[in-house]
Amino acid sequence: MRALVQRVRKGSVRVDGETLAQIGQGLVILLGVGEGDSEAEARWLASKCAHLRVFADEQGKMNRSLLETQGEAIVVSQFTLYGDVQKGRRPSFVHAAPPELAEPLVERFAAILQEEGVPTQTGSFGAMMLVEIENDGPVTLMLEREPGSSVEP
Repeated sequence: MRALVQRVRKGSVRVDGETLAQIGQGLVILLGVGEGDSEAEARWLASKCAHLRVFADEQGKMNRSLLETQGEAIVVSQFTLYGDVQKGRRPSFVHAAPPELAEPLVERFAAILQEEGVPTQTGSFGAMMLVEIENDGPVTLMLEREPGSSVEP
């Protein structure tokens, strides 16, 4: 499972002109589910995102988490994070989980983030979304958890 995490001043998701999600300070998390991923990867990654220290403390150092700053999150499904462009010019998505496996894991990830105490909204799985991100910093991190990994968050 892969998450491209962006610290934002504000973010939103719209589908067909309708706003589905809108936050102020927090994280926009573009989430890709790979073949073999399970709830274990979703749990690890959600906990990592909730506790990731990417917000400034009084000295301006990245030392505070979403939980400490009462930040919010938007989770957007993003199978293109598994795009492989090593060969040719068109991305191959053979390592992305199929929708019937990916959608429940994206939903579970968002639910776990909410259980961690982070107010969480989502985009619409499989829809063409307009994602607006006002990246703060900019701070953008790629987090990844390989299926079956035993690394703690």
